Amino acid sequence: MSYKMIVLDLDDTLLRDDHSISDRTKQALMKAQEQGVKVVLASGRPTFGMNAVADELALADHGSFILSFNGGKIINFQSKEEIFSSTLAAKAVERIYELSRREGVYVHTYIGDDIITENENPFTTIESEITGLPIKVVTKFMDHIIEQPVKVLMVGEPDKMKLVETKLQKELAEEFSVMRSKPFFLEFTEKGVTKGTSLDHLIQLCGIKQEEVIAIGDSYNDQEMIEFAGLGVAMGNAPEDIKKIADIVTDSNMNDGVAKIVEKYIL
Repeated sequence: MSYKMIVLDLDDTLLRDDHSISDRTKQALMKAQEQGVKVVLASGRPTFGMNAVADELALADHGSFILSFNGGKIINFQSKEEIFSSTLAAKAVERIYELSRREGVYVHTYIGDDIITENENPFTTIESEITGLPIKVVTKFMDHIIEQPVKVLMVGEPDKMKLVETKLQKELAEEFSVMRSKPFFLEFTEKGVTKGTSLDHLIQLCGIKQEEVIAIGDSYNDQEMIEFAGLGVAMGNAPEDIKKIADIVTDSNMNDGVAKIVEKYIL
């Protein structure tokens, strides 16, 4: 099979634990793009938090793409055009906010270039460190929803969030897409919006077939795109249930797992 697109999660997949790209992986992806393969970065991060990685891989020079907010936005990184955008209405945000209070977990979202939360907490701090966005602690969360955000996160201790995920995926099945991107992040987007559905939309625009796509990820918000791709790949550091749904399992993010797939199946 000749693959024309490779779709990569960022944290714990493309990026090492220090959020850097290894030289081997960078070289492999640059060679792939030089051969005409589209490199797509697909992350739960907001777009701003993905720009530096896209610049490092020269996505703009090769007409490649970003799927940010778990597929809530698709951006042509060359033209900076938003090809697709999904948002949550204020009423939907309020519903998630009230449920976070019921479940006793923290909540935050993105408005402009800020992360909005009512309570300082270590998990929102992690999000700030990952994305580079500042935290704005507010008195009344809903008073600061001055635009429709792409997604809202509930955050808390991993064991707690696993229970909340199981409960709310069932309760909110007809209202939202609900998935964990990290053990302590539970993400809410518009119903039907996932990395997998946005990838489907993108390949149709690009004239690329499903079987010509490789998708690589490590976590639960990568499941749909791994299942959708012609070759779905789980990282060696992925949970066992993600490995089970993948076509193959590569090495870990600390041992050039992405590079090894690019070298074997593209280069």
